[in-house]
Amino acid sequence: MPGALIERGERVTLRTLEREDVSFLQRAYANPEIRYPLGTPLKNEEQLAEWNDEEVDQFLVCLDGDDAAPGHPDEDDVRPIGAVFVEDASWRRPELVYWLVPEVHGEGYGKEAVSLVIDYVFRVYDHPAVGAGAYDFNVASQGLLKSLGFAEEGRIRKDRFIDGEYVDRVNYGLLREEWRARDGA
Repeated sequence: MPGALIERGERVTLRTLEREDVSFLQRAYANPEIRYPLGTPLKNEEQLAEWNDEEVDQFLVCLDGDDAAPGHPDEDDVRPIGAVFVEDASWRRPELVYWLVPEVHGEGYGKEAVSLVIDYVFRVYDHPAVGAGAYDFNVASQGLLKSLGFAEEGRIRKDRFIDGEYVDRVNYGLLREEWRARDGA
């Protein structure tokens, strides 16, 4: 069951990722449409629960109903559609990892969710930039990052073996001042 409300956008909310949400993660990561673009090996619920305990800021991306409480809402009032993770923020430039379930791709939920997390990172952490990566074949993810003002910073050639071949990872970065200038803040 999704946890407490962290941030509310126009259409999506970010909620804390709770241990009870691990089954949602496992079902999503079992889906090749999500797992391959992330380059993530298949994990069972126990492995995901252990990973969930790591020091990573983890957000469940949800579509909240009108009756969804800010605390722990009833399951019927909240529909989880994805997740966004902020890795390594406690010791180096934060790295964003994000995904949405395939049935909501192309509806703008990803852009809104990642925007909310960028705002969160720059409000909570004193880092000059945030990073993200996308595999060369993941054109949609690259487009999302570019639409948010991320700049390509480099490429790691043949970074990961995915679906029978080695693929390049394209690294992106967004400076705090670029984000503020974009937002007019």
